[in-house]
Amino acid sequence: MSARTFAPIALDDLVGEAALLTRLDRKYLIPATELPGVLDLMPAGVRMLEIEGRRGFAYRSVYFDTAGLDAYLAAAHRRRRRFKVRIRTYLDSGLEFLEIKTRGSRGLTIKERIAYAGNGTDLGAECQDVLAGAGIPADAHEFRPVLATHYRRSTLYVPSTGSRVTVDTDLAWMLPDGSTVRMPHSVIVETKTARAASDVDRLLWSLGHRPCSISKYATGLAALRPDLPANRWHPVLRRHFTR
Repeated sequence: MSARTFAPIALDDLVGEAALLTRLDRKYLIPATELPGVLDLMPAGVRMLEIEGRRGFAYRSVYFDTAGLDAYLAAAHRRRRRFKVRIRTYLDSGLEFLEIKTRGSRGLTIKERIAYAGNGTDLGAECQDVLAGAGIPADAHEFRPVLATHYRRSTLYVPSTGSRVTVDTDLAWMLPDGSTVRMPHSVIVETKTARAASDVDRLLWSLGHRPCSISKYATGLAALRPDLPANRWHPVLRRHFTR
């Protein structure tokens, strides 16, 4: 990804320093060709997550929604109460988690997650309590898998602000019927902070990059389902997605 070598940070240390389950997320879509230059300009002291000698990790997320696509439509119409429900698999380790993300006050993202041991087609018995705790008025049995995403992720820790940065490459989205779209020429850089902008946000702004409206779930589903309302993502869909 970059000629620069970052000092490593172990997973336990990263979680201890910057768990950030309640946070402000900013996503940036940048050309893949510009990523090495961005990484070379990262602030001093930045460290990269390393697990058993690896620094890039394969992820799969299967997103669940109701028959009426309540989660998707809440994002498409910018409703205040938004949520995402997914099963995330860390493919290198085989670990799986049920994760529920909601939008709190002032744009903060709140994430809850529990270990998942189901078959991948349902959310499991434990999900009902998590849904209720997150304030989502729906029965777990109403949800079904509607989209899968695959990508590779590297994670950076920024000690000056106690924040994290994730870099997602090789992004692909797939419907249950196998229809697929990819983002071959762009990467998603996401900053995760307690509230204020991080040094990395300011770096990206200085290079002309601004946060953009992209949701791995909703934007990916819009790219594969042109029948759905997607006005807010049209610029991203035209510029970055390839069938």
